[in-house]
Amino acid sequence: MSGSRPSERVAKGPAGPEGSERAAKGSTGSVQSVDRAVSALESLARHGEAGVSEIAEELGVHKSTAFRLLGVLEQRGLVNQSADRGKYFLGAGVLRLAGAAAARMDISQEGAPVCRELADELGETVNIAILDDDAAVNIMQARGPAAVTAQNWLGRRTPLHATSSGKVLLAHLPPTLREGLLARTLPRFTARTVVSAAALRAELAEVGGRDFAVAVEELEIGLASVAAPARSHDGKVLGAVSVSGPVYRLTEDRLPELAERTVAAAAELSRRMGHGL
Repeated sequence: MSGSRPSERVAKGPAGPEGSERAAKGSTGSVQSVDRAVSALESLARHGEAGVSEIAEELGVHKSTAFRLLGVLEQRGLVNQSADRGKYFLGAGVLRLAGAAAARMDISQEGAPVCRELADELGETVNIAILDDDAAVNIMQARGPAAVTAQNWLGRRTPLHATSSGKVLLAHLPPTLREGLLARTLPRFTARTVVSAAALRAELAEVGGRDFAVAVEELEIGLASVAAPARSHDGKVLGAVSVSGPVYRLTEDRLPELAERTVAAAAELSRRMGHGL
């Protein structure tokens, strides 16, 4: 009978033991490279600057391996090399990453008392949301006495087009980024969800002009919310402060008052973040 024996086919096939072993080695090598890259950055953070030989010795690798690793980090702007001495030091890319992390932590810390005060005053749930790719993620939450049974929004990613926080963040995005998001298919969550790019574009223009957004039963039936932007020292929108609750409490007549208080709270958070100082 013609054909290879089963054992031969297993040895040669891409899913056989040899293929699995190669895949495992590749995965291990990738993790090892990441570990070495982080170790190199930590070393430069400790010493201020170091040469290839010093980095290689500290990582326990050949000098050529350290040279390739530093080359990749340099291409990404995470390290720079001194032209005269050839020493490496941390680059501006590290500051960019650190700045993004610091801004996220700062707005959460500075926003805590602002959220608490607004939640106690209005009796509703107050959140701070920031942009996370194509969604708004809630990083701070305070609940008022009337919201003790409200659902927990902390850490949740919510759609930009169907929430008040998301609309605030969308409205203040650079036009190119905003149009890229509006070009996608917008999912419908309720009968009131705005899924037309043209209609949403018009609404976002209003949000930018009045500096607050409203969403009534657009994400969930029975849920209403209002949000306003919080800014950094340079005027850039860092996040959105929102008040949310059931529609029987956040009535149409009450929304203007809630919007005014939310805008004021967002302005206070912006002041804490250095805006207008």
